[in-house]
Amino acid sequence: MPVIREHIGIRPGYCGGKPHILGHRVKVKHIVEMYERMGMSPAQIVEDIPTISLAQVHSALAYYYDHRAEIEAEIAAEDQAFQAIKAAQPSILEKIRQRMADAQNDSLSPG
Repeated sequence: MPVIREHIGIRPGYCGGKPHILGHRVKVKHIVEMYERMGMSPAQIVEDIPTISLAQVHSALAYYYDHRAEIEAEIAAEDQAFQAIKAAQPSILEKIRQRMADAQNDSLSPG
């Protein structure tokens, strides 16, 4: 059995059917994001998620390198969904700024 199969699984109904570390709800994409986007080393990832092993982190990264397009498409789709939600729902700070601007414009109106 290849080492990756000892650590990485894909099961319908578990982690959305996405590749994950077996026995955990940590998706391969989570490990990739920590490694690639956040610049964490495999050892730092284990420190951050102490229930997984260094071998599991390396297996997740090996899976990623073998399935890069698939994992990057998953990350891009989630980023796109996040941006759509963000665009549809302004942040609380944006709402406050808009209310302050509206109040200032009302007080400057002649009348």
